[in-house]
Amino acid sequence: MISYRKELWFNVPSRREFINITPEVERVLLKSGVQEGLILINAMHITASVFINDNESGLHQDYEKWLERLAPHEPVNQYRHNDTGEDNADAHMKRQIMGREVVVAVTGGKLDFGTWERIFYGEFDGRRKKRVLVKIIGE
Repeated sequence: MISYRKELWFNVPSRREFINITPEVERVLLKSGVQEGLILINAMHITASVFINDNESGLHQDYEKWLERLAPHEPVNQYRHNDTGEDNADAHMKRQIMGREVVVAVTGGKLDFGTWERIFYGEFDGRRKKRVLVKIIGE
């Protein structure tokens, strides 16, 4: 069995953004040589997310509005977490909603996706370096 690990790094200049990371993950999978197995893609920061959905800009705008309604950024004093001097309590909640990681089957050396599925990095408190772990196991 092969085990392969790679970190992807992001430094999003804005506070929030959704990035299609499918091409980067596919490159890591190709480099691993795994033909059959599983791939874990995991946000390694508590204010970022990894999720699978459609690569459609209207959907991403809908996510932005929906998340802001559920956990609005302002006023920042509405959150106890921000009493510490932070202003990112909403980012923690948005990450909780959107999820920490995804697992995808690998079949024939390819990501075994459903129709329209793509992998996204969701940034909810950008402007600094953060990483995503890609861990592949298989043969």
